[in-house]
Amino acid sequence: MGEGEHDTGPLQNSVLAMETEEFIPVNDSDDLPQLLAVKGWTWWSLVALNIAFLLIGQAAAVTLGKLYYEKGGKSNWMAALVQTAGFPILLIPLVLFPSTKSLKTAITTYSSDPSVFAVVVMYIVLGILLAGDNMLYSLGLLYLPMSTYSLLTATQLVFSTTLSFFINAQKLTLLICNSVVLLTLSASLVVVQPVGSTDSKKYSKEKHVIGFICTVLASAAYALLLSLMQISFEKLIKRETFSVVLDMQIYTSLVASCVCVVGLFASGEAWGLKNEMEGFKEGKTVYVLGLVGSALAWQVSSVGVVGLIFLVSSLFSNVISMLTLPLAPVAGVLFYGESMTWEKIVAMFLAAMGCSSYIYQQYLDDMNSQAEESEELGSS
Repeated sequence: MGEGEHDTGPLQNSVLAMETEEFIPVNDSDDLPQLLAVKGWTWWSLVALNIAFLLIGQAAAVTLGKLYYEKGGKSNWMAALVQTAGFPILLIPLVLFPSTKSLKTAITTYSSDPSVFAVVVMYIVLGILLAGDNMLYSLGLLYLPMSTYSLLTATQLVFSTTLSFFINAQKLTLLICNSVVLLTLSASLVVVQPVGSTDSKKYSKEKHVIGFICTVLASAAYALLLSLMQISFEKLIKRETFSVVLDMQIYTSLVASCVCVVGLFASGEAWGLKNEMEGFKEGKTVYVLGLVGSALAWQVSSVGVVGLIFLVSSLFSNVISMLTLPLAPVAGVLFYGESMTWEKIVAMFLAAMGCSSYIYQQYLDDMNSQAEESEELGSS
C-alpha cells in the first residue's frame, strides 16, 4: 500500500476532504443549491473512499490471518491481537491535521461536550466487546475453511438489521428485508454442505461445529458493536468530524489490544511465540511481515467501517463489509486449495444479490432525500 513521493495517502486525503468540504451557511439561501450539490459530491467521494478502505483492508486481513494458521501459527490471542494492534498508525493523521479536532459540519449539534467519564466508559465497553469479537472471529477462522468462514459472516447483516431496527430506529423496507432473506439463505447453504467434501476432511466435524458457533456469535457481537458505535456518535459525542472517527478507532482498539495482551500472557501463549516463529513454515521474516501486514490491513478496514457508520449508518457499513464475500472463497481456492462446491457458488451468488438489494435501497433513499431538499428550497 505504498504511496508516491508527493501523495498524502488515502487516509490523509479523507481528512483533507473533510477540511475542504463546503459547509452550508444557514442564512445564505441564494448559494444553497450549488453548495448542496458540492456537499453531495463530497459525501459520495468520502463514502466511496471508505468503502475502498473496508473492502481492500478486510480481504487482505482475512487472507493473511488464514496464512498465519495454515503455516504453523497457533496462538488465538495473537490472531485476535493483530486485529487491533495496528492502531498507532492512526495517530499520524491526528498529528498532521490537528485542525480536524475542532472542525464541525453544518448539521453538527452544538452542545456541551460529553463528560470525560462517560466517554471513557464508552471506549472501555466498546473495546472489551471488540476484543471478545476478535477472539471469536479468530476461532472461527481457525476451525473453518476461509471460504466457509467468510460466507458465514453474512449473518452479520441479519443481526445488524434487527439491532438497527430496535437500537437505531433503522427503517426496514422491502429491499432491506429481501437482502436479509438472501443472505440468510446464503449462510444456510454453507452450513448444509456435504460432510464428505474436501474441506470437511481437512477440518473435522467437531471443528466445523465450533467454528460455526464462534463465527455466528462473532457476527452477532460485531453487529451490536456497530449499532453501539452509531448511537455513540448520535447521542454522546454529537460531533461530525473525521477526527471523531479516528478517536473512536484508536481508543477502542487500545482497550481491545490491552485485553488481548492480558489474555496472551494469562493463557501462557506468549511464552510459546518464539518457538512458533522459529517453526513457521515460511520462515521468520514471513511470520513477522504477515502479522504486521495483517495488523495494518485490519486498521485500514476498521477506518472504513467506522467511517461508513459516521457517514451513513451501521447497517450500511455492515452490508458493504459483505461485498468481500465473493472474493474470499475464490482466494481460499487459489491460495489454500479449498474446494469450490456448488453450494458455495450458489451462496456467493445469493450473497452478492443480497448486498445489491440493500445498496439499491440506499441509492433510492439518497434520491428521495435530494428531492425533499429541492422541494424545501423551492418553497423557501
